[in-house]
Amino acid sequence: MVNAQHIKALPGRKTDVKDAEWIAQLLRHGLLKASFIPNWTQRELRELVRYRRSIIEERARQHNRIQKVLEGANIKLGSVVSDIMGVSSKDMLRGIADGEEDPEKLANFARRTMKKKKEEMELALQGYVNPHQRLMLKTILTHIIFSLIKLKC
Repeated sequence: MVNAQHIKALPGRKTDVKDAEWIAQLLRHGLLKASFIPNWTQRELRELVRYRRSIIEERARQHNRIQKVLEGANIKLGSVVSDIMGVSSKDMLRGIADGEEDPEKLANFARRTMKKKKEEMELALQGYVNPHQRLMLKTILTHIIFSLIKLKC
């Protein structure tokens, strides 16, 4: 088996017979290099790596969807925290998804260095989340958890 890019097309009229003769002539003169065909183990590993990459890309899309839902609810959490999917932020997102509306209670989920930003967080968490946005947030968070479980397997 040879790589199709290594075979230059014949100028002029093309037919399968002419192409076959041209390939045979190149082969006789040793001008064609064999294509690399990975063994089964390597193919399986490549398939797993590609699948893992697609899960990671999907998780990034889910993070963007969360940002979009929050922006639609006029919640600017991303402007205060460095990682919207950090431990404290996830707790706040779960609180919002579960129906908590009080910015002060949501800001109390802050941990470690985020506690210093409590006032900023309270301002950022002031917004209105309608039932549809809560449902979207719950669904996206569930999907992210499922993705993390798949990655750990």
